[in-house]
Amino acid sequence: MPEQRRGFGFGFAAYLIWGLFPLYWKLIDSSGAVELLAHRILWSLVTIVALVLLRRRFGQVRALLAEPRRRWPLVAGAVLISVNWGTYIWAVNHDRIVETSLGYFITPLFTVLLGVIILKERLRVAQWIAVGVAFLAVAGLTVENGRPPWVAIILTFSFGFYGLAKKKAGAGAIEGMAVESATVAPLALIAILVLAVQGDATVTHQGAGYLILVLLTGPITAVPLLLFGAAATRVSMTTLGLLNYIAPIMQFVVGVVVFREQMTPMRWAGFGLVWLALVIFSWDGLTRRRRPSRLDPVTAPA
Repeated sequence: MPEQRRGFGFGFAAYLIWGLFPLYWKLIDSSGAVELLAHRILWSLVTIVALVLLRRRFGQVRALLAEPRRRWPLVAGAVLISVNWGTYIWAVNHDRIVETSLGYFITPLFTVLLGVIILKERLRVAQWIAVGVAFLAVAGLTVENGRPPWVAIILTFSFGFYGLAKKKAGAGAIEGMAVESATVAPLALIAILVLAVQGDATVTHQGAGYLILVLLTGPITAVPLLLFGAAATRVSMTTLGLLNYIAPIMQFVVGVVVFREQMTPMRWAGFGLVWLALVIFSWDGLTRRRRPSRLDPVTAPA
């Protein structure tokens, strides 16, 4: 139970940070998505290497690389999270923050589906009701979008399967991210060099402050991913998926309130339904936690 509580806290913090990401990426939207993605990957690797050195985790990283059953899910996860990052950066920089929130509204449903189908997890009645209410919200927001929401779809599939890969690998947060970063860092370095040779690099042409913000994409990327990795190995896919609502709610608010993206009655209705789903799920979780504490502490659910 203590580990599950810690996992819940880690997951909550990760999604809270992700919810505020649009504010940061808007500060560096003078560069293209490919260039920003490449820098994000490269400086994330630098950050995680520093953490491995500080925590003396080289032995654990080597052990992880030597075990194919855990290594390959992390390699797949590296590709998936790179696709997710690139899509998200492009969408934010093209004023489609609300659509990214739609993608992350859908993601918990997809994550729960993966947990039920692949990991054979079970939902309680109240949880099914919460998922159903959230599905209605997502359906309404999708119709309101008026076109195939490709940004939302890519974000949903890439992050949903990334969460599953992290669950399958069962690696420590630092070790797992070290393998993921090292997997795609060579491609990121090649992309930066190609852009420089072609004269299309922009990061170093925007001033020192801009360059510092780009360099800091490593730490701001590493922190929530480490928190997410720590949560993924401690809580169920169901809990992890429903925690995911925190980020899109915040992104939705940032897109509408800060960047004045269009808001319609249908979107307000969908937003309200998502909150209703969260209330149902939270109420069910609190009720279940109180009941086992009186009867059987050993079998307290996640």
